[in-house]
Amino acid sequence: MEYRHLGRSGLRVSRLALGTMTWGRDTDADEAANQLAAFTEAGGTLVDTADVYAEGECERILGTLIGTTVPRDQVIITTKAVARRTEGPFGGGASRGALLTALDGSLRRLGIDHIDLWQLHAWDSAVPLDETLAALDTAVRSGKVRYTGVSNYSGWQLSTAATMQLMSGGATPIVSTQVEYSLAERGIEREVVPAAEHHGIGILPWAPLGRGVLTGKYRNGTPADSRGASPHYAPYVEHHRTERAARIVQAVATAADGLGTSPLAVALAWVRDRPGVVAPVVGARDTGQLAGSLATEDLTLPTAIRAALDDVSGIELGYPEQRLG
Repeated sequence: MEYRHLGRSGLRVSRLALGTMTWGRDTDADEAANQLAAFTEAGGTLVDTADVYAEGECERILGTLIGTTVPRDQVIITTKAVARRTEGPFGGGASRGALLTALDGSLRRLGIDHIDLWQLHAWDSAVPLDETLAALDTAVRSGKVRYTGVSNYSGWQLSTAATMQLMSGGATPIVSTQVEYSLAERGIEREVVPAAEHHGIGILPWAPLGRGVLTGKYRNGTPADSRGASPHYAPYVEHHRTERAARIVQAVATAADGLGTSPLAVALAWVRDRPGVVAPVVGARDTGQLAGSLATEDLTLPTAIRAALDDVSGIELGYPEQRLG
């Protein structure tokens, strides 16, 4: 598998990341082990989780697999904090106390002594940003975290955080931003992508397959074994079951037929090779689904097909994102 630097940092990661959001809920520990083994055998290194996935069970499962299914030094672990885990003053949010408490909890569940990439899961308007960023610096200085990033930040939020760290002198830089990005969701191209490129921050797209919709599996209904049929994830999938998405899915299917590949491969290759993107985060219910994502490694979309997909999925850009006249 090809490797890329995460932003301007020295950290090199596989250009696909393994998402684990379903682990401990729709994916049991045995299947999780199979997925991790298949991913690392294909050359994958970046494994994404969060402290709130399955109420922490996702991290616990991953922790049991590190050192057994795969050696610790062969994977790059990224997890997140900020989302509400428990009641109480330190059960969520981006305060110094809440973040450092969350970090210790993640390390305990994962059974490791450091996080390779620790990301702020969301912006917290109730906490001064300098306090939040100082907690990232503390985590890095303590040796419990190697690199830091953010997730679900808008363009101005990302740029503000990156600039504050740069101006602090000696502060740990923001090296990643994890955001939804796919043919079905291109909103980050308005402000987040330009901000990330300006500051040298790598983009880690979540839901690169349009929450599963771009694979075409929902064109004729909702398969009983799909996320769309899961009580936990049905609203997550419904978000992209729109008329606009249906037009994009048709274009993806047409491109796949022409290339002799799958709609999944086309949709994933498109986002993987967008400007600023480092590694789309791909999740799967089982190893068979994951194999479809791993098989895209050798696929590069022809220029004409990429242009056609750009056209059918394009979003409106206007002032001030795009100067007119």
